[in-house]
Amino acid sequence: MPITQITGCFDDDAMIRQVHREQIMALAGQRALLMQAAHPVAFAGFFAHTGALDEPYERLYRTARAVDLVVFGPREEAERTTTIVRWIHGTIRGELREPVGRFPAGTPYAADDPKLLMWILATLVDSGLVVYQRYVRGLSRDERDAYWQDYRLFGRLFGLADDEMPADIEGFDSYMREMLDGGDLFVSEEARELAIKIVMRPPVPIQLRPLLELANFVTVGLLPSSLRRAYRFRWDPARGLAARGGAEYTKRVLVPLLPSRLRYVTRAEPDSAPLAA
Repeated sequence: MPITQITGCFDDDAMIRQVHREQIMALAGQRALLMQAAHPVAFAGFFAHTGALDEPYERLYRTARAVDLVVFGPREEAERTTTIVRWIHGTIRGELREPVGRFPAGTPYAADDPKLLMWILATLVDSGLVVYQRYVRGLSRDERDAYWQDYRLFGRLFGLADDEMPADIEGFDSYMREMLDGGDLFVSEEARELAIKIVMRPPVPIQLRPLLELANFVTVGLLPSSLRRAYRFRWDPARGLAARGGAEYTKRVLVPLLPSRLRYVTRAEPDSAPLAA
């Protein structure tokens, strides 16, 4: 029988596949989620409005699943699913009930707002680059740009137009600096409670507590320093030194020696469950 060739959004040489095939990229998920929640309007639209405050790990799973499907899954399935997600986003509308940061009460939000979608996309890209370069290997300028260009396709699938995303990696870096140094990001008490629930106190068996503490340490260390302070996570030079040492050991020793079955993820299979990233 002839073998049916499944066409994906990307081929195996795409930078986005090279990066996200690494199991260790799972570390990027919690960082991205905490960064997303640091935008008060995005927090209202993508967390509070959708009930993700009560089920934060469901949101984390859906986001990871959406990324995995677009990166590794069949193109037809990825387009079908992202069409559903865009429709769901189009139904999410509301206003801030209270002032948060620079945003007054009554500030409108919409889950398909290009500015909010761009921030959600940016947290995924920035977290992916940070984790890969810290724990796997450094990337050249062209490799980083190729990764961003792949994510621009990802952005299009979720409803962003080309002119609503930076054209190249330099533009993306500039966007991230402006977001981190500007006045839009502000960690509310509600977002801080979510952070504690997600990062510090998830429901895990007692025998896994040591691994949880390690994951907590890594996640906090991966955050931009300004957001780490905004979340009131404790950090100091000694912790920073330990984090860098662990990352270097992982990059130079652990990851290169891992067998492929442990180092790399398997490709996504079609999934009938709806995704609401």
